[in-house]
Amino acid sequence: MALDLTQLIADLKTAISEIVGKDLTTIRGFQERQLKAIAQQSALVSAGILTGDITPETREFFLDGLEDMVLNFLKTLRGILEVTIEKAWNAAVKVIWSAIEKATGVTLL
Repeated sequence: MALDLTQLIADLKTAISEIVGKDLTTIRGFQERQLKAIAQQSALVSAGILTGDITPETREFFLDGLEDMVLNFLKTLRGILEVTIEKAWNAAVKVIWSAIEKATGVTLL
C-alpha cells in the first residue's frame, strides 16, 4: 500500500498542534506571571530611587537584580520551548513511523 501523503500531513499537523497548543497555554501563563513580577520589581526599584531609599551606592545592586530576573525568566522560557520542540519532534517521528509501518507492513524500531 502506498503512503497516503495527505493523511500523513494531516496527522503530523494534528500531533504537533496538540502539543504546541497545550504548551503555549502553559508558556503564556508563566510569561504573564514573570513579566508582572519583573514590572512590579521595576516599580519598586524606581520608587526607591525616587525616595532615596535606594542610594547611588546601592543602585547598581538593585539594577543587577532586575537584570538577573529578566535573564532567569528568558533562560527558563528557552528551556520550556526546547522541551516543547522535543515533544513535537517525538510526536512527528511517531506519526511518520506509524504511517510507514501501515504502508509497508514492516515494524520499525
